[in-house]
Amino acid sequence: MTTAQGHRICDEMSERIVSAAETIVTKEGTHKLTVRKILTRLGITNRVFYNRFRNIDEVLGVLYQQTVVKIRKRFAARTQGKADYFEYVTDLAVEALMLSYDTKMQFNHYMFENDSVNEANRAWWVQEIRKHIDEAIAKRYIKEVDSEALSYAIWCFCRGYNADAVGRGIPREKAEADFRYSFFFLLEGLKR
Repeated sequence: MTTAQGHRICDEMSERIVSAAETIVTKEGTHKLTVRKILTRLGITNRVFYNRFRNIDEVLGVLYQQTVVKIRKRFAARTQGKADYFEYVTDLAVEALMLSYDTKMQFNHYMFENDSVNEANRAWWVQEIRKHIDEAIAKRYIKEVDSEALSYAIWCFCRGYNADAVGRGIPREKAEADFRYSFFFLLEGLKR
């Protein structure tokens, strides 16, 4: 039996394998994750692992998908709580950046490559960003713009900033402060 995610058996042991992999990756990074480390950590055999996953990349794929879902849920569940719309949008962008920052520090290379080729991920983010742009246009907070093109540009800005900050190992607090500063000027150019 193969599941929609591609692995053969989807059960509690599959979840334990993914959890063990996440612990190893968090402590050591993706480049140090091996099947042997998972087997040792859980005290299981090769057969138990390979009945559930074809290889370590498949486990990383599951971790990647779980991370994307967590970030999306937090981003989509956010409601406007600030009186100032631009402060709200900035806080929202910073929160999305920081949600992925910590995770990407551990999954940097793997996530950057998968984000680059994952059309569904790009489309989801552009759609979510576009909702905010369309709302801002409707409420006359910003100038009339091509919301589709701007949504894509903002996604590229946020994703590129995150990838560079993570790749260069910029401390989280500095990355957040610099992003907030830069994003402010991006928004300033849109105001009516």
